[in-house]
Amino acid sequence: MSKSGRQKTNKPASSSKSSSLVEKENELILREACKIVEALGKMFAPCCEVVLHDLRKPNNSIIAIECPLSGRKVGQPTSEMGLARIKNQSFPDIVQNYANSFPDGRSVKSTSIGLRNSQGQFIAALCLNLDISLFSSIQRVISQLTLSDAMNAPVRETLRARSIDDLREVIESFASRHNVQPRNLTSQHRRQLIQSLADAGLLQLRGAASIAADILGISRASIYNALKSKLKN
Repeated sequence: MSKSGRQKTNKPASSSKSSSLVEKENELILREACKIVEALGKMFAPCCEVVLHDLRKPNNSIIAIECPLSGRKVGQPTSEMGLARIKNQSFPDIVQNYANSFPDGRSVKSTSIGLRNSQGQFIAALCLNLDISLFSSIQRVISQLTLSDAMNAPVRETLRARSIDDLREVIESFASRHNVQPRNLTSQHRRQLIQSLADAGLLQLRGAASIAADILGISRASIYNALKSKLKN
């Protein structure tokens, strides 16, 4: 009993020390998370907002923000996702790629990451808000540029230079589709192949007729005769 007649009640030193250690840990988590916010924000600017919330202070939880596309500032309150984490410690640690929107109506893809301390308590939330309206516009432009009338052209055009390797590939592919070696093609199939080589401009390559004849096991004259026969018909 003290002189005043009341028993002095002090918190155990171990409890106070433990609380201090937890608080230091919490501050360390927030300090390190701020580095992540800065790095991610600068890497994905100007299309991704990155925000760090201190969930211990829901009324002014934002302690760091990069590329503030939502118009929010440091010192403003947490979001509905943050409040849900504060109320429910079993809330998912990561909620990824969910639909969201900025105040002006732009579509957003968001990810929210809860950061816990060693006690398992949510201390902070790291949030990424990607402005997908920008990408939607780009996608529409790309689609318009890549969709052309070329597929309706009367002939299939290739803009790269043709080579003897292309000649060999066409002959071997044609023979493969008929389950034979090039030299075993029937006369009818051989004439079809020679005509397709001519239509593709492959027989105009230097030495192409001789090489095609060797692969097919016929004379070069047979190549020209097949083309003449097609012209007569």
